[in-house]
Amino acid sequence: MIIRRMVETKLLSSMILYGPPGIGKTSIASAIAGTADMAFRTFNATSDKKTKLQEIAAEAQFSGQLVLLLDEIHRLDKPKQDFLLPLLENGEIILICATTENPYFSVVPAIRSRVQIFELKPLTPEDIKIAIDRAILDNERGFDFEVTLDADAEEFLAQKTNGDVRATLNSLELAVLSSKDHHVTLADMANSLQQSAATFDKDGDAHYDLLSALQKSIRGSDVNASLHYAARLIAGGDLQSLSRRLIVIAYEDIGLANPDAALHTINAVTAAEKIGLPEARIPIANVIVDLALSPKSNASYTALDKAIADLDKHGVLQIPPHLQDGHYSGAKKLGRSENYQYPHAYPDHWVDQQYLPDPLKHVNYFQSDGLGKYERALQLRLDDINQRKRNKP
Repeated sequence: MIIRRMVETKLLSSMILYGPPGIGKTSIASAIAGTADMAFRTFNATSDKKTKLQEIAAEAQFSGQLVLLLDEIHRLDKPKQDFLLPLLENGEIILICATTENPYFSVVPAIRSRVQIFELKPLTPEDIKIAIDRAILDNERGFDFEVTLDADAEEFLAQKTNGDVRATLNSLELAVLSSKDHHVTLADMANSLQQSAATFDKDGDAHYDLLSALQKSIRGSDVNASLHYAARLIAGGDLQSLSRRLIVIAYEDIGLANPDAALHTINAVTAAEKIGLPEARIPIANVIVDLALSPKSNASYTALDKAIADLDKHGVLQIPPHLQDGHYSGAKKLGRSENYQYPHAYPDHWVDQQYLPDPLKHVNYFQSDGLGKYERALQLRLDDINQRKRNKP
């Protein structure tokens, strides 16, 4: 991994580590800072004041260079981010940040352009099991008394905490301390996580089978089967996976046949996540019935797949010169944006001109399924455009 090579060669550069909570971002950042042959300081964007940042900056200017471990940079306001810029620019500070928010939205561009950005993924169940075993077997950094954990309880914990090792260890501790003789059963773990073990499959296949069955039932417009499989996911406490899959279904299987279904789904999922289970089942139920009984179309995303396939076939093709950017000095001499026809200046805001690269100018990716009023309206518009092209003198 590139971060390991940077540490081993002692050639650190500023970086942002981002990803979901509890996957070790701050721990990795601390480990990097701790291995550097430089002084390092910490700053928490949520709780620390600008005066502390100013003190760190003064120390960096005096010592020549230091590593600043900045936690939750997405909560650092713009004035403080701007304050860091000159320190990054002149190399006085090597910034190592951790954040749960996408830095492309939460960090000012000037800082982003001066750091490496690494996205960290949730830990796998196998990774989580390593942390569980260490907590049980390591008497110094884990439990200082004997703990026994049933195999199905460990599997349940590893699968149900969604790659969050912090949540895993907290739940493990609660289960251990509340169990008889520190022996944790599946029932103890389910009680600690406040999730039902009734639908738990210790091999992990049932989770994906349920999601697959849910999607195929909604795709097949069987509302009863859709509700059945959703009920099993809710009984297992897996609101997160259910929510993600419903959003995918809204765009993949309903699509343009009923575009409002996607909006309904996002609203329902957002509401469900805010209120939590058990009440979350109410908006989820509404949207499952909506999706199952909606007209279906996959025309839009299959059209994009065709375009992607052409990229693999033809490579990167030249954009027609009249579509290229002409808003810079010298563009006219290069023939950029010349002869471009502005559609809003023509009747019906449409004019016939070539948009695709030459080798693809006759392709037709989008083929409507003709299901749903909205998609039929789009098809009529496309038919009208194609007819105008055919009638062009």
